[in-house]
Amino acid sequence: MEIGLPHVVVWIIVGILAGTLTGMIAKGDRRGFGVFRNLGLGMAGALVGGILFRVFRLFPNLDKFSVSMRDLISALIGSLLVLLILWVRERFRAER
Repeated sequence: MEIGLPHVVVWIIVGILAGTLTGMIAKGDRRGFGVFRNLGLGMAGALVGGILFRVFRLFPNLDKFSVSMRDLISALIGSLLVLLILWVRERFRAER
């Protein structure tokens, strides 16, 4: 599995979009978590989703586009996974 600089740049750009979408989905409003948290969430989600989708070879034909749908979908799913992990961690902290 070869991951080059162009892949990382695309993941970051798409991650910004995915983080904003994730914030909107999770909070139910247009603002989401705020600009910087949306950016961080999206970039983390893009990294997690991009790696998972490549490792498990999910939707391999979607990367025919310059900014592929697979990148957007994997970033959105990755952002949701990162958010879920953060929520679970916070919940366990609150129970202690």
